[in-house]
This record gives sequence, C-alpha cells and structure tokens, in this order.
Amino acid sequence: MFYTNMKKLLFGTLLVLSVGFGARAQEQAIVQEGEIGISAGVAQYFGDLNPNPRFNTPNLAASAFFRKNFGSYVALRVAASYAFLAYSDKYNSYNEFMYRRNLSFNSNIWELAVQGDFNFFKYIPGSEYHRFTPYVTFGVGIFNYDPYTYYQGQKVYLRSLGTEGQGSAAYPDRKPYGSMAVCFPLGVGVKYSLNRKINIGLEVLYRFTTTDYIDDVSKTYAPNAQPQYLPNGQPTLWYALQDRSYATGEPIGIQGRQRGYSNQNDSYLTAQFTVSFNLFSYKCPSAQ
Repeated sequence: MFYTNMKKLLFGTLLVLSVGFGARAQEQAIVQEGEIGISAGVAQYFGDLNPNPRFNTPNLAASAFFRKNFGSYVALRVAASYAFLAYSDKYNSYNEFMYRRNLSFNSNIWELAVQGDFNFFKYIPGSEYHRFTPYVTFGVGIFNYDPYTYYQGQKVYLRSLGTEGQGSAAYPDRKPYGSMAVCFPLGVGVKYSLNRKINIGLEVLYRFTTTDYIDDVSKTYAPNAQPQYLPNGQPTLWYALQDRSYATGEPIGIQGRQRGYSNQNDSYLTAQFTVSFNLFSYKCPSAQ
C-alpha cells in the first residue's frame, strides 16, 4: 500500500513537472519579432513666427510604423508620418513688431524616419511583470514641406515667390530653398502591453531640422528684389506677400530690416497615442 501511494505521488510529480517544463519551453519558443502600429495626436510648430515657443496652435499628426525588436530592451523603428503645421503673427500681440509684421503660413509635412528605441525596463508583451516600460528614441529622417498662405481668399504657395529675394539677381547669395529637408527626431514615450498581441502607448517627439523655411521666414526684407507694381498700379503678388504689415498700419518692410531669425532653424513637435500589434515567430526549442 505504501509503495503504491509513493508510485502514484512520484508519477503525479513527474507529470506536473513535465507539463510545466513543456509549457515553459513552448513559451520560450515563441519570440516577439517586432510590431506594426499606428499613432495619432497633435503637432506644434516652432520657428520665426513662434520663437518663444508657445503651444497654442496644435494641429493633426498621424503615423504608421514598423518596429523590429532586438531583445527586450532595444528596437529599430521605421516610421512614415504626417503633420499639419500652421502659425500666424496674429497670435503675437505681446510683441508689437511681430504683430505688425502680420505674416502667416500653413504646411503639410510628410516624413520618413529611422529611429532607435531604448527601453528602460525589460519588456515582454503579455508578461505579468514586464508589460510596461518608459523609453527614449532618436534617429534621422527626411521630410517634405511647402508653405502656403491665403491672399484675398486665394491659396498661394510661397516657395516659388521668393519672398526674401531668393533666386533674384539683387540677392545672389539667397538661393531658393527646396521642398525637402532633414530632421532629427528625439523623444520619450511609455508603452504598455494590454495582452500578448496588443500594445498601447504615448510618445512625445521633437524634431530638429536643417531648414529655416518651414514658415517661409528667415532673413531680412528685400523689397527691391522683384517688380513691385503691375502696369495698372496694383501691387504684384510677390510684393503684396513679402511684407503684409500694410494691413496693420504703416508698412515696416524696408530693405535690410529683420524679417526672421536666421540663426535658428525651424522645428516641430508631435504628441501621439499609439496602438501596435505584435509579430511573433516560432523557434523549435533546443534539446537542452
């Protein structure tokens, strides 16, 4: 009787251990390779029209991304993003010169970036103890921009006008700016695993850029760069948009007067909520 019970106990113990080790081996055989995800939130522009800076014109921002994991702490991300940026001197009533300047712009930003993500804590989706982590991220990207404004109810793109004398014989050192520039994303975020398949998070990402013309404002006024009036006496479109202070009083756009802040490039920030879906692979467990 004693030996029979001992056999049953030993058999039960071995059965439990074998099931446990089998489940553990199966769990170790399932590897999280990466994530695909989307995010949405707001974007804020900083630059010559908003130098202080102020967070008062949030606009739409959205992204889609793929993240390749290299263990539980490091990942490489490729992201395609959109942001709408806009600002106007009407928000600068605290500064008489900027308010009188009366410039404004809008621009659609299309960005492609590669970033490294570095978790503070070990992150394992679906794990009871490793399902949350803050992280830092940084990388490099390229983006397309094309600032425009509205004049007499019409949408007018500014880059081709050369509002600061770009491309004119009078200012040979001022070359037309392009529609593409480089950005350097730097940010922080948090992520949380709802279950083995789905993660949610929040990320704030600041972009340093290589251009000062996201807003079409950078250097000094150049009112002599192009013809000022049409034969009928009306101002040319270029002349009407290079200095719009006439709408707030006596025009201030004399030659050589500061129009922007050329010693600092424009930048923008996004704050977005993220949802991602984990991608897994199955690796045969080793004999050990």
